[in-house]
Amino acid sequence: MGQPDRSWVLLWFVVAGTAAAMAQSVPGAGPGLLDIPGSLEVHWSEGAKDCEATPQPPLQVHAYEPQTYILRQSPCADFEANFLYLLIGSDRALLIDTGAVESRKSMPLVDTVLRLLPMQGGARLPLLVVHTHKHLDHRAGDPQFEGVAGVQLVPADLDSVRSFFGLQHWPDGVAHLELGGRGVDVIPAPGHQASHVVFYDSRTALLFSGDFLMPGRLLIEDADAFRDSAVRVIGFLKDRPVSHILGGHIELDASGQPYPWGSRYHPNEHRLDLSREDLLALPDAFAHFNGFYNQHPHFILYNNMRTLLVLAAGVLAALALGTWWLIRSLGRRRKARGQQLSHA
Repeated sequence: MGQPDRSWVLLWFVVAGTAAAMAQSVPGAGPGLLDIPGSLEVHWSEGAKDCEATPQPPLQVHAYEPQTYILRQSPCADFEANFLYLLIGSDRALLIDTGAVESRKSMPLVDTVLRLLPMQGGARLPLLVVHTHKHLDHRAGDPQFEGVAGVQLVPADLDSVRSFFGLQHWPDGVAHLELGGRGVDVIPAPGHQASHVVFYDSRTALLFSGDFLMPGRLLIEDADAFRDSAVRVIGFLKDRPVSHILGGHIELDASGQPYPWGSRYHPNEHRLDLSREDLLALPDAFAHFNGFYNQHPHFILYNNMRTLLVLAAGVLAALALGTWWLIRSLGRRRKARGQQLSHA
């Protein structure tokens, strides 16, 4: 083939550069236009076998890109080792979840977040604090933000979530937050917990999935609602780019095996990010879910309430059997003793 006409090459660069500049300046631009790349090349705090003997910083901060921060609470600070996300727009910032530790002294969350906020007109950028769901390990840090100037805190209960985001037909519908040149969509995703939502950031094409999807145990409170949420989120993302899916925890090692419950030591962790393919695998995982447990390479479906009920039933059955055996044994002893006395 001959050499391309240089004028056409130059024209292509001009058009591409103009389109990119327009995409950066237009809030709510179409799918893919605001897909800002970032980095997940970071070694997350893995805690320690003996946290008292090996002190750990309580909070780790990683800049995914200049306007997106990932905060990881150390497993030594709390075994839940939550991931929190700070998104910064030109008008306000958004913090997703406040983690598992209430104490400002042991977990300086509010101080860290405020330091990350840029200044605007002599004051820090306003901050909106929201949650993926109501479980305490995702909202324990709320008191740190209460009464702080420039901070709006949305409670995590279902009524507050529906009202603030305008999701009156819950769980149908999608809400939208505008941070200033940065749009974030809010998609209802109950099943793990009744008020669960996931957040999609069109600027980075990141999906912040909380405990709905993560490299860990997907604890199922309502299987039908969880299955419907998977279909809903898949449908929402059908024509949108997905760079990474970032959840609330890492509970698996790199080989896909779960750490013990309550473990404060996470050596050789699984990657934080999951992919669109992992999301698309959820419906099939549910199709093979026996109601108790099903393991996928990157997550585990787990109904802890059913499992606890089965364990409780097993314990009660064992107690009943033991009681029956004890009563029967005592009866036999009394009978044998009576026979001995009658022959005396």
